[in-house]
Amino acid sequence: MYNVPADFINEAKIWEALEANKNPEPSRIKEVLQKAAEMKGLNADDVAVLTCISDPEMLAELFTAANTVKETIYGKRLVLFAPLYISNLCANECLYCAFRATNKDIDRHALSQEHIAREVEVLINQGHKRVLLVAGESYPNQGFQYVLDSIRTIYGVKNKHGEIRRVNVNVAPLSTDEFKQLKAEGIGTYQIFQETYHHETYHKVHLGGKKRDYNWRAWSLHRAMEAGIDDVGIGVLFGLFDYRFEILAMMQHIRELEDKFGVGPHTISVPRLEPATNSDLASHPPFPVSDIDFRKIVAILRLAVPYTGIIMSTRETAKMRRETFALGVSQISAGSKTNPGGYEEEDEISSQFSLGDHRPLDEVIRDVASMGYIPSFCTACYRLGRTGQDFMDLAKPGDIRLHCAPNGLSSFKEYLQNYAAPETKEIGEKLIRDTIAGMSGIARQRAEKLVKRVEAGRDDVYC
Repeated sequence: MYNVPADFINEAKIWEALEANKNPEPSRIKEVLQKAAEMKGLNADDVAVLTCISDPEMLAELFTAANTVKETIYGKRLVLFAPLYISNLCANECLYCAFRATNKDIDRHALSQEHIAREVEVLINQGHKRVLLVAGESYPNQGFQYVLDSIRTIYGVKNKHGEIRRVNVNVAPLSTDEFKQLKAEGIGTYQIFQETYHHETYHKVHLGGKKRDYNWRAWSLHRAMEAGIDDVGIGVLFGLFDYRFEILAMMQHIRELEDKFGVGPHTISVPRLEPATNSDLASHPPFPVSDIDFRKIVAILRLAVPYTGIIMSTRETAKMRRETFALGVSQISAGSKTNPGGYEEEDEISSQFSLGDHRPLDEVIRDVASMGYIPSFCTACYRLGRTGQDFMDLAKPGDIRLHCAPNGLSSFKEYLQNYAAPETKEIGEKLIRDTIAGMSGIARQRAEKLVKRVEAGRDDVYC
C-alpha cells in the first residue's frame, strides 16, 4: 500500500521536465517571463526553466516579474492571521517534528475548551480576526469531536470590539464525512501539507502512524472538496528534498485539483525546515534551501499560479519576510506561538519548531505599514460566499480588487482605531489617506464610504 504512488504525482515526468530544460538560454528565460506577464499561469516546462536561473541579471528579471504580477493582482495588501495550537498530541513519527510520538522532551497538552477561549481572548485583544487552528494528529478522548467543539469555542468568544471572524483549519486528513462536519462548522480554508511529494523521501521521514500512508494524505484535498470545502491550502516543507522537484510536484497536484474540481488551491504555504526540539533532521536539512533559492521559490510560484495566495509564516526572519512581500507573498502570520497555550504562557521547548520572527502583532503591522503595505484583516469573501470558483471568477479579470482594496483599508482602520499603539496609528492613518488618494472610480468610493463608517464607530464593515 505504501509503495503505490498517488497517480497524479508522476515523478518520471518531473525529472524529464527538469532534464529537458536545464541550462536554458537567456532568450528562453525571457520568453517564459513574458508569458508569465500575461497572468495565465505556467506549465511544467516553463517552471523547470525558471528553477534553473542563477545569473544575477536573470534573477533580477524574475523578481521584477513576480513583483509586477503580485501588485497587479493583490496591490499593496497583506492579510494577517495567527496560528492557534490547541493540542500537541500526536500518534505519528515524523523525524523533523517536535510533536512526534516518541519525543519525551516536550510537555503534552490538549487544551480544554475554557483554555482555548482564554487563548482566543488574548488574540482578540491584540487585534486578530483570523486564526489557523492547528492540532497534532491525535486527539483527546472526544476524538474528532474535539476539533469541532474547538471551532465553536473560537467563534463563540466576543468582546467589545472583536471576535474571530474566520477559522482556518490545519488538522490530520479526514474522511469525506468528517470533512462535511468540518464544513458545517463554518470554517474558511482547510489546509494540509504533503511535506514532500518525493515518495522515497516521504517514507524515510515518516516512520510511524497514519501519516506514513502517502496516498491517504495526498488524496485528502479531493475528499475535502468532494465534501464541499472549496477553499483548500497546500504546501511543502522545503529542505526535505530537492526544491525544484517539489515545485513541479506541487504543480501536478494543482493541475489535478483544477481538472477534477475546476479550481485549484486557495493558498500555497512555503515553510522551510527549522530546528525542532530533539530533532537532528530539522537542524540539518537533507536539502538545505539557501535564502536566494527561497526567494526564487516564492517568485516562481507567484508566476506559475498567479491568483493563488502565498503564505509566509514566522518561521522566517523579519528580514526574509520583508524581502518576499514584493515577490508574491500575500498572507503572513504575526505574533505567532506554536505550542498549545503559548499566547497565555511562553513555552519554547514545547513548540513545534523554532520561530524566526518573534515580534508582537503591533510591531509587525507598524513595519508592514511603514513599507507601504496595507495590513488586512478582511474576511468578507468567506462570509459572502466568494470562495472557490466564485472567487476565481472575480480574481482572474481583476474585479476582486474592487472588494479587496476597500475591505483591506476598512479592516486596517478598525485595527488602528481599536488596538494600535500611537506610533502605529500615526503611520497607518497616513498610509490609509495616501492609499485612498491614489485610488479611483468604484474602489475609491467604496473605500471612502467604509473607512468613514469605521471612523463613526462601526466595526466589521465590508463590501
